[in-house]
Amino acid sequence: MAKITTIIDIGSNSMRMVVFQKSSRFAFHLLNETKSRVKISEGCYENGGNLQEIPLNRAYNSLKSFLKISQALKSRKIICVATSALRDAPNAKEFLTRVKNDLNLNIKVIDGTKEAFYGGVAAVNLLHQNEFVTIDIGGGSTEFCFIKEGKIVHSISLNIGTVRIKELYFSKHNMQGANAYIEKQLQELKALNIEIPCVAVGIGGTVRALGKAIMQKEAYPLDVIHGFTYKYENQKSLFDQIIQAKHTDELKELGIKKDRFDTICEGTFIFDTILKNLGIQKVITSGVGVREGVYLTDILRTSNYRFPANFNPSVKSLLDRFELDSKQTAYFGNNAGKIFDALAPLHQLSPKNRIFLIIASKLHSIGSTLNFYKSNDNTFDFILNGLNYEFLHTSRVTVAHIIKFSKKTLPKQKDIAEYESLLPPLEELQWLSFMISLNLCLNQDYSRLKYEYILKNNTLIIKADEISYLVQSSLDKLELPSHLELQLF
Repeated sequence: MAKITTIIDIGSNSMRMVVFQKSSRFAFHLLNETKSRVKISEGCYENGGNLQEIPLNRAYNSLKSFLKISQALKSRKIICVATSALRDAPNAKEFLTRVKNDLNLNIKVIDGTKEAFYGGVAAVNLLHQNEFVTIDIGGGSTEFCFIKEGKIVHSISLNIGTVRIKELYFSKHNMQGANAYIEKQLQELKALNIEIPCVAVGIGGTVRALGKAIMQKEAYPLDVIHGFTYKYENQKSLFDQIIQAKHTDELKELGIKKDRFDTICEGTFIFDTILKNLGIQKVITSGVGVREGVYLTDILRTSNYRFPANFNPSVKSLLDRFELDSKQTAYFGNNAGKIFDALAPLHQLSPKNRIFLIIASKLHSIGSTLNFYKSNDNTFDFILNGLNYEFLHTSRVTVAHIIKFSKKTLPKQKDIAEYESLLPPLEELQWLSFMISLNLCLNQDYSRLKYEYILKNNTLIIKADEISYLVQSSLDKLELPSHLELQLF
């Protein structure tokens, strides 16, 4: 696959482009993301599904700009897909031909099942969840993909979309008709006789806008939408307020951004109706969707559309781009696991914390690439904003804080106040902080010694062929968890 790839997704409401760069076989990072609210389906549902001239011109001109950006970034491969609006429109072929002739761009019109599948591929690879249903609300349709035990079991698309519902029902103040229409469409889904999970992964602009409004309302400490999770029942009143809002000032007060004013009431109504009818209890907000699914389907085509076991694209991407020494990175990770295992009878932390400690030990030095003297602070920001995929919010915040406190003193309660709601108990964080600090102290001279760790009562005995004065003096300054002592041999 081309090292730099452009994916364009032409939806009924918005047209989006992402440009990805591969850093190794499966790792990648985002170079550019551009969005244009072309509303290509505007007016079509009132005109027999035919796309109208003004929206088509907006879409054409946006595509020209997208292609200029792609060319400037030296993208060698472009994949352009179109969804509901173009697959439903009787006059779509005219637009496709014009784009092909004038812009030399082939637009692949995908069916609803494929669209749902792409959303499922993105979610199952880039979110830390193995059983859920994706709900991807677009302008003309809504896609559902059912995931069980980490595998896609079924994909389906229904003709429920924000622009469709707005033009057919909301513009006529017929909310009862909208509700009846959506419930009738959902019967097709229920007829599949598939067990519906209680967790939904929400995809699309409506769901992201709702997630951001909830985060604002709750003063959520992490400004990251991908992976944000909430209980549906706790947000029902906010959904009702948005649906019933009569003026844009009310929407603004509820945390809705200006670019979502035109369809957020309809989108929230659709989402609320679906969640209620399917018995969904928890919502995970996805920052990824069809575009990422198209990209992943391409790069994972020989591995059944899944990353290898125990592979995280965000960790690998950061290491590919910013690690100073791959051998040292591997050594820190291996040594972290040994320290964790040796001290397990004392700290009694869950196995997931072992993974966090290893990841933190591997990533701790990437901030040095920007500024050696602010390495921990730089890495902290990198982790909070750079571990985009396959991490719960609690996980990325924990890893970031382990690195932040890889110092000679243990974190105190006041040090974690800002993110306390997303962090483990202070005592657990202190143990993790101590273990990474010990790991870094033992290997600060880059000698990569083979250490042996033996826990005897409350004393950790550390053995090696030769321990330098630099290492010994640093260990003397370490603040230890209560009841723990160190001995060197």
